[in-house]
Amino acid sequence: MKIIHYINQFFANIGGEEMADIPPEVREGVVGPGMALKAALDGGNEIVATVICGDNYFVDHESEVSDWLKKIIGQYEADLIIAGPAFFAGRYGMACGGVCKIAYEMGIPAVSGMFEENPGREMYQKYGFIFPTDNNARGMKKAVTAMAGFVGRLAAGEDIYDYRKQGYFRRGIRRNIWRESVGAHRAVDMVLDMIAGRPYETELEMNTFSRVEPSAPIADLSAAKIALISTCGAVPEGNPDKIESHAATHWQIYHIEDYQGPELIHSVVAHGGCAPTFGYHNGNRMMPVDAMLELEKQGFIGEFDKNIYVTVGNSMPVVRAAKFGEEIAKSLKESGVAGAILTSA
Repeated sequence: MKIIHYINQFFANIGGEEMADIPPEVREGVVGPGMALKAALDGGNEIVATVICGDNYFVDHESEVSDWLKKIIGQYEADLIIAGPAFFAGRYGMACGGVCKIAYEMGIPAVSGMFEENPGREMYQKYGFIFPTDNNARGMKKAVTAMAGFVGRLAAGEDIYDYRKQGYFRRGIRRNIWRESVGAHRAVDMVLDMIAGRPYETELEMNTFSRVEPSAPIADLSAAKIALISTCGAVPEGNPDKIESHAATHWQIYHIEDYQGPELIHSVVAHGGCAPTFGYHNGNRMMPVDAMLELEKQGFIGEFDKNIYVTVGNSMPVVRAAKFGEEIAKSLKESGVAGAILTSA
């Protein structure tokens, strides 16, 4: 199979956030993680070209990149697209997912790898065979081995549509297949197994969604105490509590005086998933303390809580985020706060 490999500016060793706006380019052969893929692929499967694009550029110019990439795929007569793996990098995951969708629309199979909570996996799993990975590139070897092994089975013509057997995330695509008994018989067999306590597997997995009841609106903002919560990671200079740049393990409360006053000139940004330059020594660009103080002065709100609740949302597991939410909500209620504004990077 002729394979085109898609990677971002970081894995192409071009640069980090400062190079996230580079337009797409194509290079012959393998680049970056393509070396590991090349070593793991069977001899008859070859990466003929590598497409590189900045994460921001892909998201901001998706239609343009899509048209360009379709031409490249046709030019190289590609049989398969490999995107990533993206691990827990959200914008990279979105781009890899977008590439899978482009291939899907062209009738070409696409393979990728992402951490379960990557938004690209949730949005684009229908369009490609996306394999679970660790949440960072330390799991590269494991991810590449799984993806390359699947490519070999796909190229050999094996039945690759049992996601449990193959190991990729469920795609949610229905296909007609032959079974030994009709659906009614299989359903009765499952019920009997369930009653008897025997193991069984449903043929139609249903998504489960958590539901959060919205709070009642604040009756009178002019008498309400309002707080700021931020997942942008704008912390006092030196990051005294060592909030991590991604997958943060804790949150902190900082008073505006911890930043040496409402101008927040002694702030830095711990967030590792955005270009933080403009937030350095001007925290109001990340957390609008100046605007909140102005609203307080105008009487639009009763009081602005001078304590700011800060963490980093980058690569935050959902379970941990929910735990943080419960803890912060408890603290807010104990402080008499009626409402909060959440800002993000």
